[in-house]
Amino acid sequence: MIYTEETLKSIIRCTTCQQRLRVPINIGQIRVTCSKCKSCFIVDTGNKPHYHHVQLPYQVIDIQQGSTAWLAWRDSGLGSSDAPTIMGENPWKSRKQLLYEKKNKIRIKANAAMARGTSLEPEARKKYEEMKKISVHPICLKSSKFDWLLASVDGLSKDGRFVVEIKCGNSVYRNTRSTNKVPKYYYGQLQHILAVTDLPMIDFWCYLPDLPGININVYKDDRYIAELLENEMEFWNDLKKLGN
Repeated sequence: MIYTEETLKSIIRCTTCQQRLRVPINIGQIRVTCSKCKSCFIVDTGNKPHYHHVQLPYQVIDIQQGSTAWLAWRDSGLGSSDAPTIMGENPWKSRKQLLYEKKNKIRIKANAAMARGTSLEPEARKKYEEMKKISVHPICLKSSKFDWLLASVDGLSKDGRFVVEIKCGNSVYRNTRSTNKVPKYYYGQLQHILAVTDLPMIDFWCYLPDLPGININVYKDDRYIAELLENEMEFWNDLKKLGN
């Protein structure tokens, strides 16, 4: 957004914590998140901006991905990477194995490929932003409906309209390029994120240095999500019975 003389800024206050928030004027309705308490508003940016609270389908969790606190937070629910295993779509891990790992809070050590993917993610996100012409940021979310339904997303736009899952592996890049489809073992992960955000679509962005990025639009599948949530809730209940 480029602010001109016609899009000057005004000050409003968060009705939850009274934090002063600077917002543009005369650009229509926008979504604003309080920088202090993370409350969300829809702002009508007329000459005298006014706003009202909106109930988002998720809460923003102020925590850094990859940190010790983040690892502990992940133990409080089910993340998007758990979804394919719970749905029986992960060829490398069974539901029983995942249940054991989560019960015993086993941390899976990153192999070389995983470490490389993590190191490439900021570069991949920048290339995605250039392609999409938007800005996105990694963020942690918790469903407002199910307190065990979590998502650590690779990129969410400030207005909450666009979300992206980034993959930087050689295998997934080759697979996606050859089929022009998302590999089946990632489909549950994407639908889990859409279940948390309630967005109609997620971008699946595959990136490797010196190669063209691949972007696949994946749309919300309500029928699949209904089955996913049922299976995840059953898994979570089983985990709680084991004393997690």
